[in-house]
Amino acid sequence: MNLDEMLAASGITGGAAANQGNVKSGFVTLIGRPNVGKSTLMNKIIGQKIAITSNKPQTTRNRIQTVFTDERGQIVFVDTPGIHKAKNKLGEYMVGAAVKTLSEVDAICWLVEPSTFIGAGEQSIIERLKSVNVPVILVINKMDTVKKEEVLPVIEKYSRELKFAEIVPLSARNGDNVDDLVDTIFKYLPYGPMFYDEDTVTDQPMRQIVSELIREKALHALNEEIPHGIAVAVDSMKLRGSKKIYDIDATIVCERDSHKGIIIGKGGEMLKKIGTNARYEIEKQLDCKVNLKLWVKVKKEWRDSDILLKNFGYDKKDNKG
Repeated sequence: MNLDEMLAASGITGGAAANQGNVKSGFVTLIGRPNVGKSTLMNKIIGQKIAITSNKPQTTRNRIQTVFTDERGQIVFVDTPGIHKAKNKLGEYMVGAAVKTLSEVDAICWLVEPSTFIGAGEQSIIERLKSVNVPVILVINKMDTVKKEEVLPVIEKYSRELKFAEIVPLSARNGDNVDDLVDTIFKYLPYGPMFYDEDTVTDQPMRQIVSELIREKALHALNEEIPHGIAVAVDSMKLRGSKKIYDIDATIVCERDSHKGIIIGKGGEMLKKIGTNARYEIEKQLDCKVNLKLWVKVKKEWRDSDILLKNFGYDKKDNKG
């Protein structure tokens, strides 16, 4: 979705927007290697859980938009998949989603860990950032894991690699300096109308949020080799009459018969655990009771199938300009 499409989707026209006063508004992307804390930071800024998190790489697969609004204006955050070397069509989709975003935003926040080691992954990002024409803010995350004096060599190392508009050390996990980052971002946004109503926090359909929450709980529960090979499809999601109860049927898709057995677990215990944990999170999101039913299906090599990728919400056309 390009900027014009985002404006149209938000329902804001020039006439309506003109009444919103002298505020700033713009799009900001969070980029970085997998597992550097992009989704955790976005959730912390927004103040609620939108993007799923885990300690496993490739947790985020789509560009996820969340919206931060206060009296200064509005920041539309685009949380992207981590930039990595793709090994299949799903990987290509993820990297494509991240790279495309760089040319569509008003500022870029590049998250790194507080280490002076700049590996191949960071070097690849540096090369991409050299060609962008928007401010790049270096965000040194996970400051709660090091001593304050250890950050200066990190700043010096990265400053030799690229010219940054600003450098902000913080901890997304405990919130230290997160407000400073928001202040810094507003400095670089243009004056203009807000794109979304002030009570909007995400553009994600609730079905997608539900499927991602189920996938998160599966990521937390399953062995290392399985999570990359699962997808979740919400088959039906209905509000039961006048009662505040959602009936949700969803399918966890995996690539191997052996994985199906592990996901179900002995006596169905693993699937029950995933469902119980997911239902708790979904009920918090929907603010009502949820009746969640899960099934498991095998779709061999789905990560290399254009048709199946599209069915699960990963359409390569979304990454084309």
